[in-house]
Amino acid sequence: MRDLFDTTVQRLFGDLATPELVMALEPGDWPAELWDAIADSGFSVASAPEDAGGAGSDWNDLYVVVRASGRHAVPAPLPEALLANWLLGRAGLDAQSGAVTFAASATLKLDNGTVSGQLDDVPWGRHATHVVALAGRQVVLLRNGDAVSVSLTLNMAGEPRDTLSFAGAEVLASAPLPASLPDDILLLGGAMLRAAQLAGALQAVLDMTVRYAGERSQFGRPISGFQAIQHRLAVLAEHTAAAMVASEAAFAESGETLDRLAIMAAKVTASEAAGIAADTAHAVHGAIGITEEHALHLLTQRLWSWRSEFGSATYWAQAIGRLACAGGAQQYWPTITRDAA
Repeated sequence: MRDLFDTTVQRLFGDLATPELVMALEPGDWPAELWDAIADSGFSVASAPEDAGGAGSDWNDLYVVVRASGRHAVPAPLPEALLANWLLGRAGLDAQSGAVTFAASATLKLDNGTVSGQLDDVPWGRHATHVVALAGRQVVLLRNGDAVSVSLTLNMAGEPRDTLSFAGAEVLASAPLPASLPDDILLLGGAMLRAAQLAGALQAVLDMTVRYAGERSQFGRPISGFQAIQHRLAVLAEHTAAAMVASEAAFAESGETLDRLAIMAAKVTASEAAGIAADTAHAVHGAIGITEEHALHLLTQRLWSWRSEFGSATYWAQAIGRLACAGGAQQYWPTITRDAA
């Protein structure tokens, strides 16, 4: 299934999520044709159980889909839809085939089937048809159109990160959050998604930079022949490989619940790599790499944006430190080597 997903999604994004399309979109624009193709492919509901309208795919298989969305700088909430529909399925609710997203930061209050409060930094909030959030320990599905106000915000890459406010809005569906899932499940899941997207973008940046270094000549030979350039490309390759391995491990270790330690490690690794990659890529590309006409900025702007979303490297590094120290000296080694219960 994983190989089929990889082949299909690469073909889909290669045909439709082209750099030309992404550059043609104004910041915050909705790519209707691209999203229709994604919805028709069934990928947006693939994470939900079959009896809830999905494909019952596990995170290990879906890793290649999320990574590809980062590699191609896909300007649509496919990763968000996967997490939203996964959580709906875990709560026993039906999947949403439309443009569904989620809010990791929510201050909602339930009252007899209605909800009031605010959702912050909602990815693609202005365009989504539905939003999944938590009201305490209750999973709720809301209609975007029921928001009394929408505060429009963009991240550095021009992707919507909006604030939605509700006042007595109808809850379309709700169910208790499974006891095995933590209160911050959407924050944790968002970090997992961004780690994989960062890994995909890092791989694309590496490929683009290596190719350019081989094509660009200076002093009669390709700049890839200079030791200083080779050193920087080697460091970029090392950080890209680390992010790829860490993010894939996070998806592989996550199942009915999400693996907290693996996800935290992946987000730290990928976020740290993002800054190094952007710096190296722009240095190697020189002046051409900062022009609007060159596709490099589509990736580096997302690296800069995604590394801080759903917890920065500092945030999750501190969380790893607290987790490693929580059991004291006796549990330190078993914890970090994953032998602890």
